[in-house]
Amino acid sequence: MEEKDYRENRRELLLYAQKAHELYKAIDIESLKKDLLKLEKETHKEDFWKDKDRFAEINRKISILKRKIEPWENLISEVDETVELMEMALTEKDDDLLEDICAAIKSIEKKLEDLETRELLSDEDDIRNAFLTIHPGAGGTESQDWVSMLYRMYCKWGEKNNYNIDVLDYTPGDEAGLKSATILFKGDYAYGMLKGEMGIHRLVRISPFDSNKRRHTSFASVEVVPDIPDEIEVDINESDLRIDTYRSSGAGGQHVNTSDSAVRITHLPTGIVVQCQNERSQHKNKAFAMKVLKARLYEFYKEQEDEKKQDKMGEKKEISWGNQIRSYVFQPYTLVKDHRTGEETGSIDYVFDGDIDRFIYAYLKKNKSIG
Repeated sequence: MEEKDYRENRRELLLYAQKAHELYKAIDIESLKKDLLKLEKETHKEDFWKDKDRFAEINRKISILKRKIEPWENLISEVDETVELMEMALTEKDDDLLEDICAAIKSIEKKLEDLETRELLSDEDDIRNAFLTIHPGAGGTESQDWVSMLYRMYCKWGEKNNYNIDVLDYTPGDEAGLKSATILFKGDYAYGMLKGEMGIHRLVRISPFDSNKRRHTSFASVEVVPDIPDEIEVDINESDLRIDTYRSSGAGGQHVNTSDSAVRITHLPTGIVVQCQNERSQHKNKAFAMKVLKARLYEFYKEQEDEKKQDKMGEKKEISWGNQIRSYVFQPYTLVKDHRTGEETGSIDYVFDGDIDRFIYAYLKKNKSIG
């Protein structure tokens, strides 16, 4: 590589460094560090442990502040160190070190983009894990196959973004596809990143299940709710629940269909249904299902308190044409378009391999500007 190319990399690095420092100042990380110090001093008081509610609340705030401060501190440190190394490597014309620095610049770019996105996530629940559930619309096998495509897309997205993924429900269709699927994404800001995916997703393609090769339109609903921590109380009466057990139908080797370990819970007052079959133990499946139910009810009651929140309305719409948030078209052309933001791409294969950040970011930016 010519030295002039390294100079271009240097200019790129300095731009990232300037942007990182400007954002660090704009977000006022120094002020957040002072808030953190005050809270940590509270924990050193003798009577701090006596009030359990205050203990839990202060520790929760400390955890949130640390998760916000530490990535910015690490990025600023990395950027400043890389700038120093770049200057030294250019002076000494150390090509091997310069090559390493060029790779580091790409890493800095990605980290800066991720942190910028996090700044769009300011709701209390945004930092939490997320439960994502997919259901088919009308159309039998065709819609169930569409659910399996979305399931794969979201799993790929989770892998690309280093989230831990637990599949809580995976119910195969009668012929192909899935009747339902529930995934738990574990990691910082999983809910904040995924909340804009909630709504109706529309697929247009030549059906592989139609011998006449006609074009079909299919629909599926995606629901996203935050994983609620244990200290948040949600009132659930046992008398309001109908609990059914059935045989697991997903992966599980010899254990599948040998015992009624899967659990389905129906909350009778609201009609909310959750199910879990990923564990061999019925007791564990029930515990997971109750956790999902708690999250669903938390969102349900939250919506009742503030029905004006537009980003919470997707799950209430009919799974049909005219209500979709996003369309995925294979024929007569390839296009994925989000109808709320206007964001679109013709690279449909990349989208189904989990490349949906452009849609997530566009939604967050629009939602932030509206808010």
